[in-house]
Amino acid sequence: MRKAAFHNLGCKVNSYETEAMQQLLEDAGYEIVPFREGADVYIINTCSVTNVADRKSRQMLHRAKKMNPSAAVVAVGCYVQAAGAELKKDEAVDLIVGNNQKKDLVQILDDYFADHENSGEILDIGHSQEYEELHIRRIADHTRAFIKVQDGCNQFCSYCIIPYTRGRVRSRRPEDIEHEVRGIAEAGYKEIVLTGIHLSSYGVDFKDEQKENLLTLIKRLDQIPGIERLRLGSLEPRIVTREFAKELARLRTICPHFHLSLQSGCDATLKRMNRRYNAAEYQACCEILREEFDNPAITTDVIVGFPGETEEEFAETERFLKAIHFYEMHIFKYSRRAGTRAADMPDQVPEGTKSVRSDILLALEKQQSLEYRGRFLGTEEEILLEEPIEIDGTKYMMGHTRQYVKGAVPYEEGLKNKTVKGIFTKALNEEVLLLESE
Repeated sequence: MRKAAFHNLGCKVNSYETEAMQQLLEDAGYEIVPFREGADVYIINTCSVTNVADRKSRQMLHRAKKMNPSAAVVAVGCYVQAAGAELKKDEAVDLIVGNNQKKDLVQILDDYFADHENSGEILDIGHSQEYEELHIRRIADHTRAFIKVQDGCNQFCSYCIIPYTRGRVRSRRPEDIEHEVRGIAEAGYKEIVLTGIHLSSYGVDFKDEQKENLLTLIKRLDQIPGIERLRLGSLEPRIVTREFAKELARLRTICPHFHLSLQSGCDATLKRMNRRYNAAEYQACCEILREEFDNPAITTDVIVGFPGETEEEFAETERFLKAIHFYEMHIFKYSRRAGTRAADMPDQVPEGTKSVRSDILLALEKQQSLEYRGRFLGTEEEILLEEPIEIDGTKYMMGHTRQYVKGAVPYEEGLKNKTVKGIFTKALNEEVLLLESE
């Protein structure tokens, strides 16, 4: 029995795929072990969204080879698609497995161990039209399951390498998703999160007679017994129409927690980014959600220091963020990415300027997040309990509301995966509120 160790880098799609590959190897007789010395195979599911992600991917591959020089080190995923030629020359890497080849991992390893010469090939992901079928029966977190429903992206934002590493949009058949979610529900999971590289594009690649989209998929999954909560991954703002929001608000399981990718609150910057909306359209989407849902959590991503971003453009973004008032914002300093249009744009912003702007928005994020959580004090809420935590020497069981606000109750054995209701009476710290039964 060979021993295999996994390490995952990057997004929730990668996490899903890592879980699926691990279960493929378990079914083939491998023993899954921690990522440390002693494994026969090290599989690193890489990320290439930024230069930092590239570097981390290389570091983990080299760390694996140092832990056991005689082991097979396998590079999988996005960094393979972006830098396959380099990896083929890297002596720390024995096998390369591109996107849309993970399902074949067992056979690839069998072939390698048979002759130690097959180093793997990389598909031209840009011409792949087939969704790679991977499945999970369980995940490490026994309360929330991330379900991959879509791969690829057709947007080609000027700063992003992902369309080149993940290919064009490919959607998973809804009946296959439903089958997996039913199995997840039977295994005891109460919450699912739909995820994909560009989730809003789900179904656009289906033929006209197969009229399926993200909303019809959500409605289908809402009917599955045992699933209490359905949460959505990152959405493009343009998907939020009045009809879309009204239909979601009628559903039993939907969580009023919406991550709408923004990137900038300045129209000129958005145009250079090749984002396909303006600030006013984005604001209208937020207003629709707030009209159809009671106090929904709206979260976002923002890039500071994009090429050409002037002080005036940054100030415009800051004003916009204050006007929208998000629950959480993920602030990123623009990272120049070879192979993208933005990398060759003039007026690259100095790193020091990016850091100053990032600090300003991080402070705003902290303030707005505290204010949003504060609205829940004195209200009746429901949390799905997930894990024990300790605050000021006292042990609690922590979970999340449907809006993804952290709440906690006094610790007792056997509370994990239980849903509890009560009143939020006080803040235990900046992030966690105390829930007390009525």
